Amino acid sequence: MSNKDKRILLDLAKNTIAKSFNLPYQEVDATEFNEKKGAFVTLKLNGKLRGCIGYIFGIKPLYQEIIDLSLEAAFEDYRFDPLTKEEFLNIDIEISILSEPKLIKDLSEFKLSRDGIILSLGYRKAVFLPVVADEMGWNKEQLLQALSRKAGLSSDAYKSEDAQFLTFTAEVIN
Repeated sequence: MSNKDKRILLDLAKNTIAKSFNLPYQEVDATEFNEKKGAFVTLKLNGKLRGCIGYIFGIKPLYQEIIDLSLEAAFEDYRFDPLTKEEFLNIDIEISILSEPKLIKDLSEFKLSRDGIILSLGYRKAVFLPVVADEMGWNKEQLLQALSRKAGLSSDAYKSEDAQFLTFTAEVIN
Protein backbone atom coordinates (compact mmCIF):
# COMPACT_ATOMS: atom_id res chain seq x y z
CA MET A 1 0.00 0.00 0.00
CA SER A 2 1.38 3.40 -0.91
CA ASN A 3 2.09 6.11 1.66
CA LYS A 4 -0.70 8.17 0.09
CA ASP A 5 -3.17 5.31 0.55
CA LYS A 6 -2.07 4.81 4.16
CA ARG A 7 -2.56 8.53 4.83
CA ILE A 8 -6.08 8.41 3.36
CA LEU A 9 -7.09 5.53 5.65
CA LEU A 10 -5.57 7.17 8.74
CA ASP A 11 -7.29 10.46 7.88
CA LEU A 12 -10.56 8.58 7.43
CA ALA A 13 -10.27 7.04 10.90
CA LYS A 14 -9.25 10.29 12.61
CA ASN A 15 -11.87 12.44 10.89
CA THR A 16 -14.60 9.88 11.61
CA ILE A 17 -13.93 10.18 15.36
CA ALA A 18 -13.49 13.98 15.19
CA LYS A 19 -16.89 14.28 13.50
CA SER A 20 -18.51 12.29 16.32
CA PHE A 21 -17.23 14.91 18.80
CA ASN A 22 -18.42 17.80 16.60
CA LEU A 23 -14.80 18.85 16.20
CA PRO A 24 -13.50 20.28 12.93
CA TYR A 25 -13.00 17.51 10.39
CA GLN A 26 -12.51 17.00 6.68
CA GLU A 27 -14.58 14.66 4.56
CA VAL A 28 -12.34 11.90 3.27
CA ASP A 29 -13.24 10.05 0.10
CA ALA A 30 -11.91 6.55 0.58
CA THR A 31 -14.49 4.71 -1.51
CA GLU A 32 -11.68 3.41 -3.74
CA PHE A 33 -10.84 1.04 -0.85
CA ASN A 34 -13.79 -1.22 -1.56
CA GLU A 35 -12.10 -4.62 -1.28
CA LYS A 36 -13.32 -6.74 1.62
CA LYS A 37 -10.39 -7.38 3.96
CA GLY A 38 -10.04 -8.08 7.65
CA ALA A 39 -8.93 -5.01 9.60
CA PHE A 40 -8.37 -3.69 13.11
CA VAL A 41 -8.34 -0.13 14.40
CA THR A 42 -6.22 0.39 17.51
CA LEU A 43 -6.21 3.54 19.61
CA LYS A 44 -3.31 4.34 21.92
CA LEU A 45 -3.04 7.10 24.51
CA ASN A 46 0.45 7.88 25.80
CA GLY A 47 1.66 4.62 24.24
CA LYS A 48 -0.94 2.51 26.07
CA LEU A 49 -3.86 0.65 24.54
CA ARG A 50 -7.06 2.72 24.67
CA GLY A 51 -9.27 0.72 22.34
CA CYS A 52 -8.98 -1.97 19.69
CA ILE A 53 -11.72 -3.50 17.59
CA GLY A 54 -11.51 -5.47 14.37
CA TYR A 55 -12.78 -8.06 11.97
CA ILE A 56 -10.65 -11.07 11.09
CA PHE A 57 -12.46 -11.49 7.79
CA GLY A 58 -13.62 -8.64 5.60
CA ILE A 59 -17.39 -8.32 5.75
CA LYS A 60 -17.76 -4.83 4.28
CA PRO A 61 -15.75 -2.67 1.91
CA LEU A 62 -12.51 -1.68 3.67
CA TYR A 63 -13.35 2.04 3.83
CA GLN A 64 -16.66 1.27 5.60
CA GLU A 65 -14.91 -1.11 8.00
CA ILE A 66 -12.44 1.63 8.93
CA ILE A 67 -15.30 4.05 9.64
CA ASP A 68 -17.17 1.51 11.76
CA LEU A 69 -14.11 0.16 13.58
CA SER A 70 -12.85 3.66 14.40
CA LEU A 71 -16.10 4.47 16.18
CA GLU A 72 -16.26 1.07 17.88
CA ALA A 73 -12.65 1.31 19.12
CA ALA A 74 -13.36 4.81 20.46
CA PHE A 75 -16.73 4.20 22.05
CA GLU A 76 -17.62 0.51 22.27
CA ASP A 77 -14.55 -1.44 23.40
CA TYR A 78 -15.95 -3.02 26.57
CA ARG A 79 -12.53 -2.87 28.26
CA PHE A 80 -12.54 0.93 28.35
CA ASP A 81 -14.84 3.85 29.05
CA PRO A 82 -15.85 5.72 25.90
CA LEU A 83 -13.12 7.98 24.56
CA THR A 84 -13.41 11.61 25.69
CA LYS A 85 -12.85 14.67 23.53
CA GLU A 86 -9.75 15.54 25.56
CA GLU A 87 -8.30 12.05 25.05
CA PHE A 88 -9.05 12.19 21.34
CA LEU A 89 -6.82 15.23 20.96
CA ASN A 90 -3.84 13.09 22.11
CA ILE A 91 -4.77 9.73 20.61
CA ASP A 92 -2.58 7.75 18.20
CA ILE A 93 -4.41 5.64 15.64
CA GLU A 94 -3.08 2.42 14.14
CA ILE A 95 -4.79 0.43 11.41
CA SER A 96 -3.94 -3.18 10.66
CA ILE A 97 -5.01 -4.62 7.30
CA LEU A 98 -5.06 -8.41 7.52
CA SER A 99 -4.20 -11.12 5.05
CA GLU A 100 -6.63 -14.02 4.67
CA PRO A 101 -6.12 -16.34 7.68
CA LYS A 102 -4.81 -19.81 6.88
CA LEU A 103 -5.07 -23.00 8.88
CA ILE A 104 -1.76 -24.36 10.16
CA LYS A 105 -1.18 -27.99 11.05
CA ASP A 106 1.60 -27.40 13.55
CA LEU A 107 2.60 -24.49 15.78
CA SER A 108 6.09 -24.62 14.26
CA GLU A 109 4.49 -22.89 11.24
CA PHE A 110 3.62 -19.89 13.42
CA LYS A 111 6.34 -17.23 13.36
CA LEU A 112 6.34 -14.90 16.35
CA SER A 113 6.17 -11.18 15.44
CA ARG A 114 5.46 -11.94 11.75
CA ASP A 115 2.14 -13.74 12.20
CA GLY A 116 -1.06 -12.98 13.99
CA ILE A 117 -2.74 -16.04 15.45
CA ILE A 118 -6.25 -17.29 16.09
CA LEU A 119 -6.91 -20.11 18.56
CA SER A 120 -10.14 -22.11 18.31
CA LEU A 121 -11.01 -24.78 20.84
CA GLY A 122 -14.62 -25.90 21.08
CA TYR A 123 -16.72 -22.75 21.11
CA ARG A 124 -13.87 -20.62 22.43
CA LYS A 125 -11.78 -18.35 20.23
CA ALA A 126 -9.14 -15.69 20.71
CA VAL A 127 -6.89 -13.66 18.46
CA PHE A 128 -3.69 -11.66 18.76
CA LEU A 129 -2.31 -9.34 16.10
CA PRO A 130 1.34 -9.86 15.06
CA VAL A 131 2.54 -6.84 17.09
CA VAL A 132 1.24 -8.14 20.43
CA ALA A 133 4.24 -10.35 21.25
CA ASP A 134 6.69 -7.51 20.68
CA GLU A 135 4.59 -4.96 22.57
CA MET A 136 4.22 -7.29 25.55
CA GLY A 137 7.76 -8.69 25.44
CA TRP A 138 6.43 -12.26 25.17
CA ASN A 139 8.12 -15.31 23.76
CA LYS A 140 6.09 -17.86 21.78
CA GLU A 141 5.04 -19.91 24.82
CA GLN A 142 3.99 -16.82 26.80
CA LEU A 143 1.92 -15.59 23.84
CA LEU A 144 0.18 -18.95 23.44
CA GLN A 145 -0.56 -19.10 27.17
CA ALA A 146 -2.02 -15.58 27.09
CA LEU A 147 -4.01 -16.46 23.96
CA SER A 148 -5.48 -19.47 25.77
CA ARG A 149 -6.47 -17.30 28.75
CA LYS A 150 -7.95 -14.66 26.43
CA ALA A 151 -10.19 -17.42 25.04
CA GLY A 152 -11.36 -18.15 28.58
CA LEU A 153 -9.37 -21.36 28.79
CA SER A 154 -6.54 -22.64 30.96
CA SER A 155 -3.04 -21.40 30.14
CA ASP A 156 -2.04 -24.71 28.60
CA ALA A 157 -5.19 -25.20 26.50
CA TYR A 158 -3.23 -24.41 23.33
CA LYS A 159 -1.52 -27.81 23.77
CA SER A 160 -4.82 -29.68 23.33
CA GLU A 161 -5.07 -32.06 20.37
CA ASP A 162 -8.37 -30.36 19.52
CA ALA A 163 -6.93 -26.85 19.38
CA GLN A 164 -6.92 -25.32 15.91
CA PHE A 165 -4.82 -22.38 14.78
CA LEU A 166 -5.06 -19.94 11.93
CA THR A 167 -2.31 -17.45 11.16
CA PHE A 168 -2.31 -14.22 9.19
CA THR A 169 -0.08 -11.25 8.52
CA ALA A 170 -0.95 -7.59 8.94
CA GLU A 171 0.09 -4.43 7.18
CA VAL A 172 0.29 -1.87 9.98
CA ILE A 173 -0.50 1.76 9.23
CA ASN A 174 0.35 4.42 11.81
